[in-house]
Amino acid sequence: MDKKRLASMMDHTLLKADATDAQIEALCAEAAAIGAASVCVNSARVALAKRLLAGSGVLVDTVVGFPLGANTPEVKAFEAKDAIARGADEVDMVINIGALKSGDEALVQQDIQAVVGAAQGATVKVILETCYLNDEEITAACRLALEAGADFVKTSTGFGTGGATAEDVRLMRSAVGDRMKIKASGGIRDYAAAMEMVAASADRLGVSASLAILEGAPETPEI
Repeated sequence: MDKKRLASMMDHTLLKADATDAQIEALCAEAAAIGAASVCVNSARVALAKRLLAGSGVLVDTVVGFPLGANTPEVKAFEAKDAIARGADEVDMVINIGALKSGDEALVQQDIQAVVGAAQGATVKVILETCYLNDEEITAACRLALEAGADFVKTSTGFGTGGATAEDVRLMRSAVGDRMKIKASGGIRDYAAAMEMVAASADRLGVSASLAILEGAPETPEI
């Protein structure tokens, strides 16, 4: 996959607690230069990123209930609504992992639906945090996200005990078919790892190592 196409699948990400304004500015400049799908920043940085990316075609993505997912549906909905009011185009929300593992599917679905409703048509990606889930739980979470009206299911926050695996991406694809998109994130640091996720059927890649990944990609489409 050539650099341009691969970059267009990337959410160029900086979610560290100590990220400075200068680092966010550099992130946005890099995203615009490579033609990334979006930048993914914490909600307090949304307005800054929106201003910096005006006219670039790069979307602003943010996170909700991050990174634990243990907030109430009402808090997540408010966070999503506030982020969108500040300029977010996409929202990546973390599910209530504990509720899922307790078998409380109704709460998990209510949680996702609250954010989808608050998003008012903006793209919603549902982070499962697959490192904490077994195959049955991953499949159930995908079903609940689909039923709640979300647009993507996403593997990981990057802050858990593990990141994206090709096996999890394939399992998620088998659960949602072509009815949802899939975002792989967490631990994707080079071109080979990115291609492994694309081959497994990921539609979007959440990456902080975008520039390093693109160094390994060919300049022009492979024949």
